[in-house]
Amino acid sequence: MRYALELAYNGNGFTGWQRQAEGPGVQGTLENALSLILRHPAEVTGCGRTDTGVHARYFVAHFDSSEPVPLNLPYRLNSMLPPGIAIFSCHPVPVDFHARFSAISRSYGYYITHRKDPFAIGMKWYLPFQPDVDRMNEAAKLMLTHEEYPCFCKGKPPHDNYKCTVTHAEWSATESGLVFRISANRFLRSMVRSTVGTLLQVGFGKMTVPGFAQLLKHGTRSDAGKSVAPQGLYLEAVEYPEITGWEPLKMD
Repeated sequence: MRYALELAYNGNGFTGWQRQAEGPGVQGTLENALSLILRHPAEVTGCGRTDTGVHARYFVAHFDSSEPVPLNLPYRLNSMLPPGIAIFSCHPVPVDFHARFSAISRSYGYYITHRKDPFAIGMKWYLPFQPDVDRMNEAAKLMLTHEEYPCFCKGKPPHDNYKCTVTHAEWSATESGLVFRISANRFLRSMVRSTVGTLLQVGFGKMTVPGFAQLLKHGTRSDAGKSVAPQGLYLEAVEYPEITGWEPLKMD
């Protein structure tokens, strides 16, 4: 039987989602706890990968078990997992469900604070300067009509596939700073952080909107801006086609 887990995690203290030899990953931490409860090795597959320090307000993972899992599995997992990981639910799903490949959309938010805030350490990126938001949004809109993004990809993706369908890309002001939200059917490695870094160049006048358009058409990763810090990045939503017996959570 296959089961889907809905969870969230604070990326501080973890080497990202993926299990790593050099430090604790969320995946490996979850697998250790799940294996103890199920009394057999459990391999967990996530809806994507996040880098060291990146957070997930909402994340989906699946695992297989030859026996029905305890009804109170979320409670038992939460009692064993560190405070930075929270399990919301566990649902049986069709055997062909895949947390990563069945997803049709993912949404990220990148949070910037203009005020030095001791309570935002590790949770937002501190940037004391105000960029031109209108100019950044003018550039961001160009992403909705583009298809390939080698300029925002760290390394080479599998099968040299740089295609992504971006459906939303917009900056908005908050009481203390800015939020950039972007949605797409898939994301390349470090794509969101490099996109934010490049759009900030537009906002600070170091790149023009036409220059951003040319970057999308012909640019490489070395032509784009630097990737911003990971602590401001959150995976916020993952969407799937309708699945019998499971209604994925809608997070606020």
